[in-house]
Amino acid sequence: TMRSLPAALSLLLLLLQAPPCRLQSLSTVQLRLVGPGSRPEEGRLEVLYQGQWGTVCDDDFALQEATVACRQLGFETALTWAHSAKYGQGEGPIWLDNVRCMGTESSLDQCMSNGWGVSDCSHSEDIGVVCHPQRQRGYLSERVSNALGPQGRRLEEVRLKPILASAKRHSLVTEGAVEVKYEGHWRQVCDQDWTRNNSKVVCGMLGFPSEAPINSLYYRKVWNLKMKDPKSRLKSLTQKNSFWIHRVSCLGTEPHMASCQVQVAPARGKLRPACPGGMHAVVNCVPGPRFHPAKAKPGRRESRAEELKVRLRSGAQVGEGRVEVLVNHQWGTVCDHGWNLISASIVCRQLGFGSAREALFGAQLGQGLGPIHLSEVRCRGYEQTLSDCPSLEGSQNGCQHENDAAVRCNVPDMGFQNQVRLAGGRSPEEGVVEVQVEVNGVRRWGAVCSDHWGLTEAMVACRQLGLGFASHAIKDTWYWQGTPGAGDVVMSGMRCLGTELALQQCQRHGPVHCSHGSGRFSAGVSCTDSAPDLVMNAQLVQETAYLEDRPLSQLYCAHEENCLSQSADHMDWPYGHRRLLRFSSQIYNLGRADFRPKTGRHSWIWHQCHRHYHSIEVFTHYDLLTLNGSKVAEGHKASFCLEDTSCPTGLQKRYACANFGEQGVTVGCWDTYRHDIDCQWVDITDVGPGNYIFQVVVNPQYEVAESDFSNNMMRCRCKYDGHRVWLHNCHTGDSYRANAELSLEQEQRLRNNLI
Repeated sequence: TMRSLPAALSLLLLLLQAPPCRLQSLSTVQLRLVGPGSRPEEGRLEVLYQGQWGTVCDDDFALQEATVACRQLGFETALTWAHSAKYGQGEGPIWLDNVRCMGTESSLDQCMSNGWGVSDCSHSEDIGVVCHPQRQRGYLSERVSNALGPQGRRLEEVRLKPILASAKRHSLVTEGAVEVKYEGHWRQVCDQDWTRNNSKVVCGMLGFPSEAPINSLYYRKVWNLKMKDPKSRLKSLTQKNSFWIHRVSCLGTEPHMASCQVQVAPARGKLRPACPGGMHAVVNCVPGPRFHPAKAKPGRRESRAEELKVRLRSGAQVGEGRVEVLVNHQWGTVCDHGWNLISASIVCRQLGFGSAREALFGAQLGQGLGPIHLSEVRCRGYEQTLSDCPSLEGSQNGCQHENDAAVRCNVPDMGFQNQVRLAGGRSPEEGVVEVQVEVNGVRRWGAVCSDHWGLTEAMVACRQLGLGFASHAIKDTWYWQGTPGAGDVVMSGMRCLGTELALQQCQRHGPVHCSHGSGRFSAGVSCTDSAPDLVMNAQLVQETAYLEDRPLSQLYCAHEENCLSQSADHMDWPYGHRRLLRFSSQIYNLGRADFRPKTGRHSWIWHQCHRHYHSIEVFTHYDLLTLNGSKVAEGHKASFCLEDTSCPTGLQKRYACANFGEQGVTVGCWDTYRHDIDCQWVDITDVGPGNYIFQVVVNPQYEVAESDFSNNMMRCRCKYDGHRVWLHNCHTGDSYRANAELSLEQEQRLRNNLI
């Protein structure tokens, strides 16, 4: 045995001298899966190294290696691998061969292999991988930029160049010659073999849901005239191959033209021109209902009703948000298992936007409340609506609201962002609002009058600026300097619903009329990219409501806090009782920022009776209304102390009222007011038997900014027979079809009790 020791040592030394190459680099290497299917979790494995995509050889490749690749791609784990170019043969270098992983590496380039580009394989041995569709926690989104096809680096964007005089006049270009930005230069596309599917992809990238046929004879005529014109530069340009993209071939389901097959020049060695006898491809796009020129008002109702089976919530920009669908009269969310750009694009087009720019996972745009309707949505890209796509029920595979899927859609550029700016703020997100308007045919910049300037108007301004939500609407901006020469007020009497794309679309005075002139009282805003969103748990109100006849002797404290109807002032205290409709309320913060009181601690009010500070004077209205909306009783749950009563597992409570603590509601947590605490009621002593509407409005004066005010009102039908009370059909204002509810203006009137 002594003699065999040196042999073993020399073998060990040999092994130490020539270790397999371990590719040490801090994973700057990108992976992608390329395949014929539209599934993001399977395909041929490709690696980007030194700016070039290449493949991986199947020698030694097995489940451990597939697991490392899948994790690097953002999936939980691998299901299997596929050898011998099952997903088609790739092109370019074969970057890796004999890859051997332990299974614990965080990226493929930390595994053993022969070294970059060292291989004895051919593309018939390209490896494919099938990952589990479940995304890793914290894996955020699938973007167009990292889902690009083989020409990903080169095809950047497209635009339409208007040719018709009428198309040139509109601010929104919907028809024109297609131009593609390729390696930094704009080129035109040859119209030979151009299809409607190609047009659909181009329109989708530009924010339009669909395409329409063009008058090709007319365009051909214009082209021929230009070709005959000796002064036209076009003729000499068209003979250069660098002017053309030779051929584009799309299926119509792609979110971006770079995912189509694009041939820039004719095949090598052929000297023929890139577009023999052709002309440039022309596309005509159809804008969605929100982007039609103002004329198209009347026919909107029917189309809206149909498309309202899907909606986006709590996104900061137009065309982005958490995806919610309407099933059995109830809105619910979509689980992100299997969610991808193709399915996201169906949602975008259904809502009147273009294709999807980004499919987001992991409740990045906030968690929903209520059912999770769909999971494993598998659109192929041809469907008209999300409900046409195969999917599973959301409850089937362990989806939680932390898996809520969201989307960012391509939206047409209306040029609104160039018609507003902020000046004088301490940061780019705040300042005096300056707008551009046309005065006697001349475009000029000016300020906005702060009469009527409130949070809904500020929300529109921030959205138009591309800065998200408004956190404050400021009426008094003397400490901010506006732009010199833009101090005059050019807009006044602003009234926005909050859904407009630009201040220029809101109602406003014809001739400008501002009670206090310009200067220090111009309107200002501060914007933020995330906001809270409070929603009342309607189900809980319905389940906990009951009547109590409470003796006056126990109501001194509540009376002092204004929680009883006025007739209580004239009673013979402490004899007699008040009849109270009591219930529990639970207010969730489903937004993406904590809900904080508008004012700091210095202005909170100590309530001796209840022995804590109240941070908001009017936080909720509790009212009983007749069926036509007039108020018959009110509960003054006026001031509130805001805190986290409880949070879902894994989330820490951050706000508590006790001992002058910080107040607020953390994202994902809720503030509960039990039915047995003071003022958690409506005093119905003076109300006769009958049918009523019971209504709760949270944050009624829009004192604190939220991403969505449409869900702040909760309503129930209420039946009272003089002895008992029944609440039924409780729902928040956004939980039904728009046409089943009152119009927004009626809502506003009810909210302000003006009927």
